[in-house]
Amino acid sequence: MPTTATIRTGLLAAMLALPAWSQAPATPPSAPHPARPGSINYVEGQATLANVPLDNTCVGIVEMERDQILATQAGKVEVLLTPGVFLRVADNSAVKTISPELAKTEVELQQGRALVEGIDVRKENDIEVDLHGAKIRLLKQGLYDFDAARNEVRVFSGLAEVTQGSHKIKLGGKEKTELGGETLKALRLDPRPFEDEFYRWSGLRSGYLSEASVSAARSYIGLGPEWYAPGWAGLGWYWNPWFGVYTFLPVDGIYYGPFGWGFYSPIEVYRSPFIFYGNYPHRFDEFHYPYGHGFPPPAGRGGRVGR
Repeated sequence: MPTTATIRTGLLAAMLALPAWSQAPATPPSAPHPARPGSINYVEGQATLANVPLDNTCVGIVEMERDQILATQAGKVEVLLTPGVFLRVADNSAVKTISPELAKTEVELQQGRALVEGIDVRKENDIEVDLHGAKIRLLKQGLYDFDAARNEVRVFSGLAEVTQGSHKIKLGGKEKTELGGETLKALRLDPRPFEDEFYRWSGLRSGYLSEASVSAARSYIGLGPEWYAPGWAGLGWYWNPWFGVYTFLPVDGIYYGPFGWGFYSPIEVYRSPFIFYGNYPHRFDEFHYPYGHGFPPPAGRGGRVGR
């Protein structure tokens, strides 16, 4: 039986072997607007920011400023927090920006429900979600659920620190707490009742961003191992113009998010194992200009093949 590592390696090779409809450009794709905490990354249905309607033409252009309120009606919105961390806002919900800074990223859920998917949460990050007077700081990679209607914080996976007045507790995976009481208690969480339509939508968004990640990683491998040279590498957010979103590319390796989807470094793609394309065995770490990695030149076209 194949191991998990073998399956993941095979999946990566298969994804990279897909037709190159997003073939590597000569330079990294440029974003319409620099990514910052609060940048709008996806809009579905009806939503407003500071009472101004949002739609998908706002993606990569509009961002939440301090004290602005993002409100959804029959719709959902995805927002960038820090690199590798995505805030997803459910229908009939409202989120206020408290601090849209990389060193201090803080939002307040005023109404409804929101999920935060943390693919890369670092000790230098200070990511907080406020709910009914409590402050919830995200300490590790994981999936966090905030519910204003039930006054609950749920940790599907990860680790969070909850502060309410003089009380402070930590919540680990499959734990929750109820806010508003005299004390805070860590309670056992049965995640199944909350794996609903909004949860599944968030999982689909994560999968879509994973596809955008490997697609973006392929855009950089054509540049060779110098893709991370100064001026080319960002802070983990990369604009993918073919998918029309910011996605997450780690500096090295593959990061698996809480929904199980992988996010790929161009270095990992560059080092990935060989595949057979027709009768051509080929390693992705063999750099072949201008065709990239893993693909022979199309029939009838010239070009230099080999190192």
